[in-house]
Amino acid sequence: MAVDWIGFSYAAAVAFGGYMGYKRKGSYVMSLVAGLVFGGLAAYGAFNITNDPKDITISLLASGLLSIVMGMRYKKTGKLMPAGIMSGLSLLMVFRLLLVMV
Repeated sequence: MAVDWIGFSYAAAVAFGGYMGYKRKGSYVMSLVAGLVFGGLAAYGAFNITNDPKDITISLLASGLLSIVMGMRYKKTGKLMPAGIMSGLSLLMVFRLLLVMV
């Protein structure tokens, strides 16, 4: 049973990004809530993958939804930080999970 370090790192990056958006940029509480919710979902998904490598449902849902939302936000604002980076990381996570599924 191998630990999904990439999945846990992604979850930490999402949660930390939500916290930093709230703390440093004076963003709304929604940044913090969304970061913690999606980070928690990603961590739970990484936990599931650690226990069963084929159980990618939660991770795929969290990273897929986050890639869509942040991709739309990046398209709207054109700002690389944070929307562009988070959508790119989420898209890479989706590709990684889809490779596991094949």
